[in-house]
Amino acid sequence: MDLTLQDKQHIKVMAGETLDLFEQVAAIAKSNLRGTRTLGPDVLASINTLTYVPAVNRLGQIDQENRECYQVLASEPAIARIVVEDEEGEQRTYYVCRTTPVSGFGNLASYRAPVGRLASLPIGSKFTLPKGKVIEVRERAQLRPLSCTDGWDSRDTVIESDLIGPVTIESLRALLIDIAGAELTEDFLEQFLAEEKLRASVIEGVRRSIITKMGLRDQPILDQYQDEIFRLPLDKRLLILGAPGTGKTTTLIRRLGQKLDTAFLDEDERLIVDSVGATNGAAHASSWLMFTPTELLRQYVQEAFARENVPASDRHIRTWHDYRRELARNVFSVLRTASGGGIFVLKDSIQTLNADALGRPIPWFTDFNEWQRYAFLQELRDAARLLGESEAPEVKEPGQRLSSSLHGATESSLPSVLETLAVEVVNVQDLVSGLKASTDSKIKGLLNLQMNRNKGFLDELAGFIDGLQQGQATELEDQDDLEAEEEEEVSVPQTGRAAAVMAFMKAIRAHARAQASKRTLSKASRNAKIIEWLGDRTLSEPDRLDVGKSLLVQTSARKFVNPVKRYIDGVSRRYRSFRRLRREEGVWYPDNPYDPKDLHPLELDVVLLTILRAAGDLLSRPSILRNIEAPAWNSLKRVLGLYSNQILVDEAPDFSPVQLACMAALAHPSIRSFFACGDFNQRLTTWGTRSAEDLKWVYPDFEIKEITVTYRQSRQLNELARAMIHAVGGMEQKVSLPMHVDSEGVAAALLESAPERTSVVNWLADRVREIERFVGQLPSTAIFVNSEAEVAPIADALNAVLAEHNIQVVACPQGRVMGHDNDVRVFDVRHIKGVEFEAVFFIAIDGLATMYPELFEKYLYVGTTRAATYLGVTCEYALPPLIETLRSMFVPEWEKSLCS
Repeated sequence: MDLTLQDKQHIKVMAGETLDLFEQVAAIAKSNLRGTRTLGPDVLASINTLTYVPAVNRLGQIDQENRECYQVLASEPAIARIVVEDEEGEQRTYYVCRTTPVSGFGNLASYRAPVGRLASLPIGSKFTLPKGKVIEVRERAQLRPLSCTDGWDSRDTVIESDLIGPVTIESLRALLIDIAGAELTEDFLEQFLAEEKLRASVIEGVRRSIITKMGLRDQPILDQYQDEIFRLPLDKRLLILGAPGTGKTTTLIRRLGQKLDTAFLDEDERLIVDSVGATNGAAHASSWLMFTPTELLRQYVQEAFARENVPASDRHIRTWHDYRRELARNVFSVLRTASGGGIFVLKDSIQTLNADALGRPIPWFTDFNEWQRYAFLQELRDAARLLGESEAPEVKEPGQRLSSSLHGATESSLPSVLETLAVEVVNVQDLVSGLKASTDSKIKGLLNLQMNRNKGFLDELAGFIDGLQQGQATELEDQDDLEAEEEEEVSVPQTGRAAAVMAFMKAIRAHARAQASKRTLSKASRNAKIIEWLGDRTLSEPDRLDVGKSLLVQTSARKFVNPVKRYIDGVSRRYRSFRRLRREEGVWYPDNPYDPKDLHPLELDVVLLTILRAAGDLLSRPSILRNIEAPAWNSLKRVLGLYSNQILVDEAPDFSPVQLACMAALAHPSIRSFFACGDFNQRLTTWGTRSAEDLKWVYPDFEIKEITVTYRQSRQLNELARAMIHAVGGMEQKVSLPMHVDSEGVAAALLESAPERTSVVNWLADRVREIERFVGQLPSTAIFVNSEAEVAPIADALNAVLAEHNIQVVACPQGRVMGHDNDVRVFDVRHIKGVEFEAVFFIAIDGLATMYPELFEKYLYVGTTRAATYLGVTCEYALPPLIETLRSMFVPEWEKSLCS
């Protein structure tokens, strides 16, 4: 590109200033790294023993944050240079860095700071500084610092002003040398060559970067619209929608980085964050949680966080598949464990749901939630009524008070009802303790009698219990097991004499309860078999009736000993009853046989959301939160411990509305910060979220923002993606390419009539070699196959063909990232969500249409939009009819098409 003398002088000054600043900032950062002294207690003016540990911990955190900032600045002193002009015509230059700047530079600011927005604004934009002064952006340069042996440089710097550009300068250092060479020499030939070199180093427009490694593009400066979203307040419920490559995930990551830095929160936000931290003891910097739909995407995003200098451990970035299992198994005891507890076994492939439940998860959840609330209230009413009808005054009086508290209660008033019942907890506990002591005394007396008569009684009983076949008694058919939950929770030994004692006590209680309630034990139950084995070695009939009546009173009273815990922990049992009822009615559940303890993952979502919302309704009440240590509310602490200050979700449409609601329920109620991104056209699950209305059910005040500029694809692949959306009847999107960017590429390549692996592999090898010749190196390249079984065979076959050119092909089983950046990687198509490559090959897409008829168009769209410049597609026979109209947008190979 030809530059005027004025342009040369301007760029020369700009380049010199910029490289000088790089040198100074990096030198100070390195000096600070060498000389930084760890902050300790001695810097505190005075020590308060109550606040000593938190204060020292905060000093350590500050010290670590400072070192991390210095490390970033030492390798990347600044990422943008902006010249602004005020209303009086005075100009000022700002430099923007990725992190907190070093002191001593009045014109160096963090991108996270309000003034950092200048780097994202187009030329001519007005901006109001924090003190109210209005300025206008006159010039902007995006910098890419690089430390070289001969000094600092900035590669592919993009400069734009009202007079120049945008232009891309390959190297600021080389440009300075070329300008100086052209100015100093008097030799016409040398001057001509210097000018020619200078002209070649300044490119009109913006050069598209090549993806050389697997990972999110590093986008230090967001565009104007992304930046606006990035700076929205902490307490927002946000969804970013956008086509592939629009920077949704990048915006999410950059936003989290800013919101974790309390220096860039406003005063009200800092007060809330400090208050929440004082309550739950969690530091704001680590109080966040992000969900991704796949393990590959989790790893992919984790690396991007590291680049943004945000520590992101496996604890912070989770797949919902793993996290819900952990919640259900270790926190809420919904799933069975080897040590006991839980009533369900999670099975991914079980057929317990009909099409209506799969397609309408919101009404399904609502039906259960309303039913279980009603069932719980009715259970409390029945228990209070039974107590109130007792002839014993010590039982009747509290029973009548409890009935009065429940009078007029509705499902929507449950939190208020539970607060009222909390007043009676101590009285009821005393009542239960007294009654239990009496019944336990009689049962233990019976056990002592049998042991006195037969010293080997317990050993014989233990042997009988061990001989019982596992599974003889299921929870469904054993009513006594349901009632046994009313008894005090104790650690239940599995074998030996201690287990025999526990089994004896449990069976005698069950037998007594059955007689008092005028029913018989289920013959299939363990309790019935133990009673049968005992024969006449049980309580006498009068004692059995007396104990049974007392146990029934205890059962009713125990419902009020800890009603909150009972409400939360009883959700899974109520779900089992609900499922049995609705299955008989032919609603939500098919009439096919399955084990009552088996649970589908989507059923687990419904159970977890019910628990989380029930607990959330209570924890949102300040009076309960203040008294969280009280016995009545202590069981809610496990939910309070799950809360994070920020919840983030990538590829949100892949999750069901119920799953998203579970994630939203983990956002601390004092902040309610929830940030999600995705694209409805890329939904790869049959149960995923299909519309904005589904999201509004999660949060009625969800704010939805759409990003329309796509940075990933070339013009040809962008046009193919839009045509594909139209062909498959997807959701139309407003998509445009970035202005002034060289987005030219090549058409997609197509191979048809290739059912044999050999022909496919040879075609792939030719295309890979073509790409390396075009680019000069092998960029990030991926091959997508239709099943896990094809990953290794394709990788091995292609590896053998490309070996002569030292190109390595690596299989990535289960979506795990294997190999090195310059390897060709092979993935099952199910794991490719959210990733991007310079080149992508999609194998046997007509076979994909047969394998996944419900999601074929989604897989097709997602797979083809992973490519930035080069896309290759093969078919065993021919293009699927759904996209037959797009045939003209493909070529058989690239080199011949470019020459024609």
